[in-house]
Amino acid sequence: MDKWNLFQRFLITESSQINVWDFMANAVIVLILTTILELTYARCAKSLSGRKVFAANFFLIGFTTMLIISIVKSSLALSLGLVGALSIVRFRSAIKEPEELAYLFFTISIGLGLGANQRVITVVAFMILLAIIWARYFFVKRPKQQNLFLTVSGSGKNKPSLTLIGELVDSCFKAGHLSRYDETDDTIETSYWIEVKNSKSLQDFKDRLNNIASDTQVSFVDNKAF
Repeated sequence: MDKWNLFQRFLITESSQINVWDFMANAVIVLILTTILELTYARCAKSLSGRKVFAANFFLIGFTTMLIISIVKSSLALSLGLVGALSIVRFRSAIKEPEELAYLFFTISIGLGLGANQRVITVVAFMILLAIIWARYFFVKRPKQQNLFLTVSGSGKNKPSLTLIGELVDSCFKAGHLSRYDETDDTIETSYWIEVKNSKSLQDFKDRLNNIASDTQVSFVDNKAF
């Protein structure tokens, strides 16, 4: 028998049986760890919306990852087949913040570790990283500033000038950057990326602008909406 036929026979026959009790034990550990991670994300994450809905997927992702690793590690042929399958299938998800991606990788790493039966190192690494997350939540002060998208629109003879709007932006906000400017004989529209410390500065800007040009329209939008 030549080496190529021997290698093909190895790919077909070389496999190991999955211990059902080990798999069940790993499934319970995945459930416990992902539940703790779900509660941690709901409490410590900086995202303002959909935290509980997003965190509800942690167990499904962790368990699915553990199942895949448990199956493919039993056979070299399945492992090679997984590489081919992943080169065809593309996973796309609407990730708005890097923090969400970090928690997804954390969940996947739990499934990978337990799928490989590395329970001790997985639990230890989980506890270390969890302690760091909670320590940062309690001891690291979060920045109070917020980035917003400001739009100022005016029309008529009383419309504000670009110079006036720029001066008000510089005096009321921590930072401002002009991103759009459109002006005709009757209208003007400007857009800025601004950094705001608190809502008081927003009201101050609006009041000072309306005192100069009462018909001016002002809107503030969270830049994450874009």
